[in-house]
Formats: sequence, structure tokens, C-alpha cells
Amino acid sequence: MDPKPVSALAETYSADVATKWADMELRLVKNGVSFTPPVASRAMGYCGVALYEAVVPGMPEYQSLAGQLTNLASLPKPETGQRYNWNVAANAAEALMVKSMFGNASAAQRASIDSLETALNQTYRTAEEFDRSVKFGQQIAQALFDWSRTDGGHEGYLNNQPASFVPPVGVGLWVQTTPGAAGRAIQPTWGQNRLFVPANATMTMPALSYSYSTQPGSPYYAQVLELYNTSKNLTAAQRTIANYWADGGQTISPPGHSLNITSIVLRDRKATLALAAEAYARVGMAVSDAFVSCWKCKFTYNWQRPITAVQAMLDPTWQPLLATPPFPEFVSGHASQSGAASQVLGDLFGPQTTFVDNTHQARGAGYEPRTFTSFAAFADEAAMSRLYGGIHFRSANEVGLAEGQKLGRNVSALHFHR
Repeated sequence: MDPKPVSALAETYSADVATKWADMELRLVKNGVSFTPPVASRAMGYCGVALYEAVVPGMPEYQSLAGQLTNLASLPKPETGQRYNWNVAANAAEALMVKSMFGNASAAQRASIDSLETALNQTYRTAEEFDRSVKFGQQIAQALFDWSRTDGGHEGYLNNQPASFVPPVGVGLWVQTTPGAAGRAIQPTWGQNRLFVPANATMTMPALSYSYSTQPGSPYYAQVLELYNTSKNLTAAQRTIANYWADGGQTISPPGHSLNITSIVLRDRKATLALAAEAYARVGMAVSDAFVSCWKCKFTYNWQRPITAVQAMLDPTWQPLLATPPFPEFVSGHASQSGAASQVLGDLFGPQTTFVDNTHQARGAGYEPRTFTSFAAFADEAAMSRLYGGIHFRSANEVGLAEGQKLGRNVSALHFHR
């Protein structure tokens, strides 16, 4: 908390700085190199926490997350009795953290980061106040970046698909569905990374509720048959849902979709900087922890993808609507992160919040804005989209969604408020 009320509070600033940096993150994910969903979610997590910690001293009813997050004992504090511009501090923190998280950004992309930082710096009362605010924001970002380097995911974009990983061999286990280097498993050790929230690290891994079987009527055969029959009888609405939530390569990615929904809600509400900082911190940590937890599950069970099962059991020429991503099936990453994001958004804004998701409207026909009357509704649809797309069985979607919600509840249980 600001030691004395000498600085304007964070709630007196608009969310403009926060939402524009979120937009920058999404552009970098979409147009960058090697920002796979796990790597992207991690960047969003640290950027969200950096934003929050840069402005929380100007939020008297809130407190730092230092001492609450895994292995984060302390963070820099502002000088007692000095004036700070929290917009400037937020801008400086985000600029440094974005540069740090997107370390492989091109020269043009780095120039765009610098340009945004310059454009967002507001008029300040004195040069001393401005410099002090920049320094504090940068100190926060640097401390958090130093912390991030020990989580196991540092510079993950440099080796997304390690040739050294040899998947286990066995009945029902995952095999490459795309030949060559492009089909290698993405981030096979990501599940070993540190999570933001200690309670998320101690959750029990969900059980795979069936064993491999080609016997008609068996639980696994039923999952395979349902997916196959669904793919053969897709309605126009189901096809639209599958494509809308695909969020594959050269898009903002699944966690980016959740981040953009956060921005949409913040803009709808004409939110303050204080509210935006809390929202991006919650959602960033939720989607990041969801991918670590999900990837741990994926590479523990190493379960085969639908294309492998359907072609072996039912139809050797079958192809799914969506391209099968190169990693094991159980549980669904999109379902996990959507469940986590929807949970924290509902806890913060109210579960029955109505919003219009216009994330993909620039893509034209088939990607028109979609209206949801609750956060759970978007998560449910995102999860089911993977069944319609033919890349996940129902169980992986339902279990992933439930696990994500548990992760999100643990994020919401952190003591943001004093």
C-alpha cells in the first residue's frame, strides 16, 4: 500500500495501459515464432503478475502476492512518502516484462514494444515523479523476471519440440500423427514446471477412467465411437464452434483467447487500472497453471489421439475436422485453460456476466462474434469444440474443464484483498 495518500490511487486511472499491453502480448503470440500454447500461457502469467505488483501499492484495500506465490518471498517496495504515477509504473513494468518474456521477438517487434511504451507514458507532475515511477515498475518486472527464470519454462520457445524426447511405446499410447520434426511432441517436460499457486501444485492428478479396448460396448470403445459418429454427423453450428475455438497456429492461441475475453469485459465495463491489474493477474496465473497441470497429465498417461484410435478401430481413412496437435490426448488443454479462466473471471465479475466475444471477427464469415450469458458458457463451448473438431474424446474435455475450474478456484483463494 502507498505509505501515505500522496499519490493518486490506481483506481483513478483507466485500464487503457493494461488493455493495450494485453493487445501487444496477443500480437506477439500471433505473429511471433515458437509461441506454442504452453509458452504463451506462461508469458501471460508473468505479465499479469507484473502489472498487478507494479500498481498494488496504489490500491489501499489490496496487497502484494509476494509470500503467497510459489517461492516468491518478497518484491521491491515504493519509497515511503514519495509520489508515484501508477500508470507510468504499470507501463514500465509491462514494457520490460513483455520484452523479457518474448525474448525472441524480431527487431521490428521490439521496436513496436518501445513505441507502445513511449505512447502510453502520460503527462506527469514532475520529472522526478516520472523517473521514480519508471524505476519502480522496472524493479518489479526485473524481480519477477529473475524469479521466472527458475520455474523450468525459461526460454521455452527455443526448444518446443525436443528431438531427445522418445515417447513410450505401448497399446493405446500416443504416437506421432504428423511425420517428421513437425510431429514431435510439444514441450514434453512442461508438466514439471513450477506453478504460480502452491495449492495448484498439490492437486491430485485426474484419473483416466478407462483402459484401452477394441471391444464394442467397452468404455473406451464407446468414447471412440461417439467421436466418430459425431464427426460424421456434424451440424453447421457444431462445425462453426469447432473452427471458432480452434485457436491453432498463427492465431492468438487458446490462452490468448481467454486473455482477449478478459480485455473485452474490461473494456465493456470501462474498468479502472486497479481492476484490470487484478483481472489480468488472476487470468494469467490461471491459464499458466492450467497448462502446467494439463501437460503433467498428458505426459503421464501419454494417451493416443482420436485419429489413431478411429483409424485402427473403425475407419482407416478417417480424418478429423481440425488438425491434430502434436502431444497426447488426455486431458484437453483448451478445456483446462478455459475452465480455469472462466472460474476466475466469474469469481471476479460475477458468473452470470453477459459479453460478446468478438475475438475472431476480422477473419470474416464463420467467425462472427458470439454472445455468452455466463463465463461458464464460453468454457463449456470451448471444451466441446474439441469433440466436434475430432481431436479430443468427451472425457478429456469434461475432466479438463473440471480440473481447470479447480485450478481457478485456487487462484481466486489467494489473498488479493487485505
